[in-house]
Amino acid sequence: MTPTVYYCYDAYCGWCYGFSPVIRRIFEEYCACGPATENRPSAQTANDGPSASPSGSRETLAFEVLSGGMILPERPQPISAMAGYIQKAYKTVEERTGIRFGDDWLWHIFHPEESDWFPYSEKPAIALCIFKEYFPDLAVVFAGMLQYALHWEGRDLCDDEAYRHLLEKYNIPEKEFYGKLHEPSYKEKAYDEFALVRQLNVSGFPTVFLQVSDTRFYLLTRGYTDYATLKNAIEQALQKAAEQGAR
Repeated sequence: MTPTVYYCYDAYCGWCYGFSPVIRRIFEEYCACGPATENRPSAQTANDGPSASPSGSRETLAFEVLSGGMILPERPQPISAMAGYIQKAYKTVEERTGIRFGDDWLWHIFHPEESDWFPYSEKPAIALCIFKEYFPDLAVVFAGMLQYALHWEGRDLCDDEAYRHLLEKYNIPEKEFYGKLHEPSYKEKAYDEFALVRQLNVSGFPTVFLQVSDTRFYLLTRGYTDYATLKNAIEQALQKAAEQGAR
């Protein structure tokens, strides 16, 4: 089998947003489809250096993104319920990762009583399932764009309109997409991903695994890590798998 990177994330996870340039760079370096720079969101971080082109000698990997369902209360809570924590935590993410959060997102964090946001992980997870159906090789790209739409552009991912610009960008039929967004079968797909993430014993986001056989997974990172550390973990896992004849 082709070794597969599993990126467990949540669209609402600030650390995943900070990690998005790292996983994007790894994707562009290792994926069989090669760099997708023409679809890259612009200017979201100072440390997001030039993407490496795949080497002819480097092993290619498959990539899958799984939504984790980080925010799934029985009854959606207003952003004010978590704004106090985020007001302090986002600075830590910026300092550690080099990412920047947009003014429109920050307005909701610092004016929670005026905000109409009720964060809920369900809809962006359904949207990602639909995007993957159209472009299965670009799951990492779409996950990053959803995070950028929220954390930089300040789009409400619980609002159907938050996805319209991506439909236009990728020529996805609007009527078809919005029909699927409210179709029970696609909600079921999203919840199947949440269940798989739990089955993998993921306790926080981002978490990345490398699957090298039907029964062998390597944990590459639990929590944010930088590009060099993640790349080294991939290379070590591939070497170990080759030595053990896992593939």
